Amino acid sequence: MKRLGILGGMGPAASAEFLKRLVEKTPAACDQEHIPAVLWSDPTIPDRSTALKAGSDEPLAGLLRGVNGLKASGCTTIVIPCNTAHFWYDQMSDLGVPIIHIVESVAMELNNLNVTGTIGVMGTQSTIEFGLYQKMLEARGWNCIVPNQTDMSMYVQPAINHVKAGELTIAHAFFNVAIRNLIDQGASAVVLGCTEIPLAITEKEMYGVPLINSIDSLVTATINEFNQTS
Repeated sequence: MKRLGILGGMGPAASAEFLKRLVEKTPAACDQEHIPAVLWSDPTIPDRSTALKAGSDEPLAGLLRGVNGLKASGCTTIVIPCNTAHFWYDQMSDLGVPIIHIVESVAMELNNLNVTGTIGVMGTQSTIEFGLYQKMLEARGWNCIVPNQTDMSMYVQPAINHVKAGELTIAHAFFNVAIRNLIDQGASAVVLGCTEIPLAITEKEMYGVPLINSIDSLVTATINEFNQTS
């Protein structure tokens, strides 16, 4: 039986939101038509952004433990509703269970919306600094712009921290400023490349520009995968 593994806990609210949206968006008329899933929620995995800045692989042991746990539970495909965890994607993939890459799911959504040209990308400081989205999207023909350091330090990273603290109204106001600034710089779409952001930004577009949130794109890719392989 096909079974989805969700490697979560990074953070817990984003993992719960992924599962909630997966249930909501799956075209199912009864319980038995939903995707069988196992959630491995481990909030003790060390902070990914802190490790990247330090040049450390400290989170890797916890990530591999999670993948192995899901593999032992019979999961045939894994998703990770955490963007920064994907910096260790290759090492996790080496364990032999296919993992749907979150950036690939965003690229699929951009293609489905026929978005071309310049893409704004928001995420944690490490996601932006180490180019998780920029490298993969620019290789596929998009030009990426990111918040400047002032916007990152004053709005984006503080907003992510407010989401983790459950302060969504404050986070929304902060994110709004950074999104508007990217649009003002010519972004034809803005990627919400941190799974905390969609908890505060629920709009599908802002100022007439589509917002691509990585939770929903990962949900869509997951449903597509299971529809193809069921």
